[in-house]
Amino acid sequence: MKINGLIAAPFTPMRADGSLKLSAIDQYAQLLVTNNIKGAFIGGSTGEGVSLTTDEKVALLRAWGDVDQPSLIKIMLVGGTSLAECIALAQEAQRNHFQAVAILAPFYFKPANAAVLADFCVQVGEAVPDLGIYFYHIPALTGVNLSMIQFLESLGDRLPNFLGIKYTHNDLMEYRQCVLFDNGKYDMLWGWDEILLAAMAMGARAGVGSTFNYAAPLYHDLMAAFDAGNLELARQLQDKSIDIVRLLGKYGGIATGKAYMRAIGLDCGAFRLPVRNMTAGQYGQFLTDLDAIDFYRYASQIPVSIG
Repeated sequence: MKINGLIAAPFTPMRADGSLKLSAIDQYAQLLVTNNIKGAFIGGSTGEGVSLTTDEKVALLRAWGDVDQPSLIKIMLVGGTSLAECIALAQEAQRNHFQAVAILAPFYFKPANAAVLADFCVQVGEAVPDLGIYFYHIPALTGVNLSMIQFLESLGDRLPNFLGIKYTHNDLMEYRQCVLFDNGKYDMLWGWDEILLAAMAMGARAGVGSTFNYAAPLYHDLMAAFDAGNLELARQLQDKSIDIVRLLGKYGGIATGKAYMRAIGLDCGAFRLPVRNMTAGQYGQFLTDLDAIDFYRYASQIPVSIG
């Protein structure tokens, strides 16, 4: 399959005590579908997958598996430092009717080269032959910055269910090479929301992002403007995206995304340590900043069943 459109990376809803709030998953899925999101990339960086226990990952996976939204593609991040755990989670995803899983590069004992990384992915993929496989390339967080072209070459034809790469890196030249690799064989999902327009110029047709959760209409308009050849409007919309992302940085980073979710009406709690959350006082200033950047003009719409 090749996806065309937006895939949100959902936040994992948490209670005040830091435990999973799985009862919010159905509402979350309704929010995504209401805003024409094509899929959910679950348990990734935005979803705090690396901060969850194995039992919690399984519980999260099953909760999303129970979601009855036929139009929503479900992709679960199963990557990590343990090959056995990756395989077990992938098999659980297959049992719960996910369309695909994504594999993260091992980030403690790191693969020495692209061929070793390919071997790791092949072992996971072979254990779930009926499930699509993506590789999640995010070297800024994993510290594994291997050539994705060499990785695709090393895979060759060994993994028929390999679909492509979630490419969260700023090397647009390499990204373009991957788009063209083997006559455009693979699905290259773009992972940097604030430069989506640049990636579309290089051939991107789908993005996976955290800001799509709460600003989906902005990105739908951006992609439509690009497709219509209206680059000036597309640039203006990308500027709005940059305004949104700059506030993430102003208030400490990734945890600010949950503040955005709270602002549109779906409270997902806080991030777990060591990620820093904003204070109550900062949240008031944050809401003022949202008005200053005209955020609500482009904010995702909350379904009636939630609001």
